Amino acid sequence: MSTSTLTLPGGTWTLGDTTVSRFGYGAMQLAGPWVVGPPKDHDAALAVLRDAVASGITHIDTAETYGPRVVNELIREALHPYTDDLFIATKAGGRRDAQGGWPSARTPDELRAQIDDNLETLGVDSLDLVHLRLGDANGPVPEDITEAFETLVDLQQQGVIRHLGVSNATADQVAHAQSIAPIVSVQNMYNLANRWDDELIDQLAAEGIAYIPFFPLGGFSPLQSTALSTVATRLGSTPMSIALAWLLQRSPNILLIPGTSSSRHLRENIAGAALELSGEDLRELDDIDA
Repeated sequence: MSTSTLTLPGGTWTLGDTTVSRFGYGAMQLAGPWVVGPPKDHDAALAVLRDAVASGITHIDTAETYGPRVVNELIREALHPYTDDLFIATKAGGRRDAQGGWPSARTPDELRAQIDDNLETLGVDSLDLVHLRLGDANGPVPEDITEAFETLVDLQQQGVIRHLGVSNATADQVAHAQSIAPIVSVQNMYNLANRWDDELIDQLAAEGIAYIPFFPLGGFSPLQSTALSTVATRLGSTPMSIALAWLLQRSPNILLIPGTSSSRHLRENIAGAALELSGEDLRELDDIDA
């Protein structure tokens, strides 16, 4: 089966002024080990990007820090000139250090430099969506975001950013960003075992704002992983497929961005996310968070 014959699960969502597939693609895994350096197989990396678009995916998530620069340059090589319906979301607010760490970088000058880098590596005059990356590697941090977010708003007013969002943010930071300027999305860690954003997801859905979870299998305890595997085995599926299908059925404003460097795995993710979970399945899966 070719990727292009697959039907994407979940339908669509209006992200800002663009209708995108709810099943998207996260490009982080295209870089080398620890998201540093070039991919092991350059041609395979280009192929999975092209297969993602051929499958009907219209939402790609990236960041200039992936590589750094490497992933954006792969996207440009594989897909530029971009079709009108392709929506590429990126992030600003961090950098990579010599040890491969992810220190924050949210001063106005740092953010402007990151936006310039994204524009250059993606080969565009305007970025579709920029998420202000907050917190640190351990998660959200309750800190003032005013100066950083206002810097991105200023760049939006200059025309180099179309839409804004926040990532790794607390609910208070989401509300504060909204008090400054409209946002179209929130990108936070969320999955079956880590559901602290349940209330936020429902609130954003009512407001027509997308929620984009990362790490769909991150942070599971051994007991929770065993419970998920039990459900997956009963349904003849895999834990990743169950996790993706659950997210799509959790709320219509949830957009998926599972990542892979393999076209075969991309097809498996698409097929797995299309699994229809019954009410009984959902109740059992919901207990994993307990």
